[in-house]
Amino acid sequence: MPKPAAPSPLFIELTSPQSVNGQRAAFQSLWLLARMKHAHDAEGGLVRLADLRGEVSDASTLRMVVSRAFRDFKAWNIEVGWGEDTQREPRFLNAERRSQGPFWLPAAEAKRVRMLVDGRTATAAEVASFLGLRSRRASAAAPGSPKPPDAVHLQDAAFWKQLVASQQAARQGRLMAPVAGGSAAGSPASALESIRLAGTLAATDFQRALVTLNEAMLWRRLGDNEQARRRLQALKKQRLAHHVAGNDYLGAMECIVSAWCAYTARDLPLAQSLLAGMAEDAVRGLVLRHHPDVRFEWCNLWALVCRSRALALAADDRPAAAALAEESLQRFGEALAAAFESHSFEAAQHVAANMGMAAWLFDRVGLSDLPALAHDGHADTTRRAVQWIAFSEWLCGHADGQGRSAWNAIYLMRIARGHCRPEKQPSLAQFRAQKPLEPAAISKLAGPLADAFDAAHWPARWVDVAQARLADHQAGRRRYPGLQHCSLLFEHAWYAAHAGDLKAAEQSLESLRDALPQLVPSDRAYFTESWNDTLPAELVLETKPPRRPAARKKASPRNS
Repeated sequence: MPKPAAPSPLFIELTSPQSVNGQRAAFQSLWLLARMKHAHDAEGGLVRLADLRGEVSDASTLRMVVSRAFRDFKAWNIEVGWGEDTQREPRFLNAERRSQGPFWLPAAEAKRVRMLVDGRTATAAEVASFLGLRSRRASAAAPGSPKPPDAVHLQDAAFWKQLVASQQAARQGRLMAPVAGGSAAGSPASALESIRLAGTLAATDFQRALVTLNEAMLWRRLGDNEQARRRLQALKKQRLAHHVAGNDYLGAMECIVSAWCAYTARDLPLAQSLLAGMAEDAVRGLVLRHHPDVRFEWCNLWALVCRSRALALAADDRPAAAALAEESLQRFGEALAAAFESHSFEAAQHVAANMGMAAWLFDRVGLSDLPALAHDGHADTTRRAVQWIAFSEWLCGHADGQGRSAWNAIYLMRIARGHCRPEKQPSLAQFRAQKPLEPAAISKLAGPLADAFDAAHWPARWVDVAQARLADHQAGRRRYPGLQHCSLLFEHAWYAAHAGDLKAAEQSLESLRDALPQLVPSDRAYFTESWNDTLPAELVLETKPPRRPAARKKASPRNS
């Protein structure tokens, strides 16, 4: 039997006009083939989508470029593989995943490719120049001590500085709009501006993916789920397009931010499903166990979901509600431990406030006898709740550059008026006869943590506490996201009315009316019910509150 003829060589002319075997060829297809040949000979074989981006295409046209290239490869009678396994035969690969890359040449095919410059064999330097690799590696070390492609470069310092600036702005509440006196001259004042500037400085795939993740987290904190989900989709594409250093961490955080978006939209089953799937996944579960920042995020969010479910079930299924409440408090405790394991005061103050409010809410729905809430055989839930929130506020005051939490003030104002239970739609006289706890009484309940409530941030009247934070928001010194802003407006209206200042209460309620449409339906319903039922009838009549939604279970805004 005669031996099959050896495949003929494939001659690639690199000089313009580029050609394959003497026939004009599309530059992008020829470039990719030459890049794969170079990778096979010098770099271990794989060409990723990131190698094409900026050289022959941008992100929006990559799929089209790849499809055109494979049509050309077929016409040139050369087999090209894709995917991570370079030992597979290309004819057995799944063509539907081809556009994701990475791409490679089988050894037999690589031997056929000959690269030419003006008809002669191209030198390594000429091939590198054609592919645009020389400029990328201009900073390589001297011969004999090559620098790895992903090594840290001096210019990376500008990126990391900008990333830190964004995270610091987020901690100080400067999320989106610039705030007064918020930064040095020439520096963006908001976290969103800073992270976008970091994106222009990102030099590696990991840095670019980290920018996308941080931007998604910012949009989630701002309450814009649509924007957050768009950035999460972009992150998913970045991770699928090519391997990214730190990919396991990015994948875990992508899942957690997706679960946060579901929780913000009050889709509790989806949020819990995403978190459970992450814990059961072999790779992400490993990150969850060993990365304290990821473990904090997971435990804190799982606890919030359990808290919401427990409150919803308390009236109809007390045993199930009690089990969920116990699990919520247990997970909050694990989140607090993870926060301190990672030395994060910011994380610790969030979970301490969540734990305190959970204890008080559980007491409100008849779950005060939980073992986790008992101390020396009895429960003093309000005191314990106040002390956890005071601890959160104390942490805020001891974190360098940490802005004061609006949630702590909101939670304490709710607790202070929580034992006031008038009839629905009380008269103004009945309403003003109520006796909410004064700030001094709350401070006394805080016990050894009372020093968290300094006079500069905690005036002697609740109406002034709320007004000071609203003034910061209105003047641009702080920017509170939608649910926090609406909560401050309602608390100010309640305490202003209680102090007899109906004009100030009306103004806050008008602002609340304008802000409500940005909230999810369950949160809008909470404010509508509270407006209609707990404020004095004279004020309700004057301000014409939004209409009640259809019959529904009672809702309560949660920490976002």
